[in-house]
Amino acid sequence: MASKAAVAAVDFTRIYSTLRLGKGTIAALQAFRKRHGDAQRIQSQYASQPTTVDLAHYRSVLKNKAIVDEAEKLLKDFKVVTYDVNAHIKAIETFEAKAVEKAQATAAQIDVELKELQATLANIEEARPFEDLTVEDVGNAHPRILEAVETMVKKGKWTVPGYKEKFGDLSLM
Repeated sequence: MASKAAVAAVDFTRIYSTLRLGKGTIAALQAFRKRHGDAQRIQSQYASQPTTVDLAHYRSVLKNKAIVDEAEKLLKDFKVVTYDVNAHIKAIETFEAKAVEKAQATAAQIDVELKELQATLANIEEARPFEDLTVEDVGNAHPRILEAVETMVKKGKWTVPGYKEKFGDLSLM
């Protein structure tokens, strides 16, 4: 009973989102949960059914007593068949190994992304404030800007296309 309470208390949607599992892993887990739920329902359905056979009732109802005797003999001789589940266990272990491998690959990918983000954050923190930048700094960072300005000066253009439409005319004249 405690295991049923534990399963009911697990919030799988939260687990999927916090662990950032892949679509294939989530689909496999959901399929497994569905099969497990179906198996539990079937098992509880069969467990609630009576398992005894009232042979005396059949003897009193049927005229042919030999059939009832044969059925009784078959019931007494019946032995439960055991199945070798090693193939299923191997399949589960293979699935588990693949899941662990994917989880390790995901963890490694996240570590790489974290290092890149930390480097970007350090770069942002060490950058000069915008107020301290000079025209030369901007030109050195983006040489295309200097080329565009030089081309505009050579052609005699003193205004930036689209500036007035976006910011309005700031001249006092």
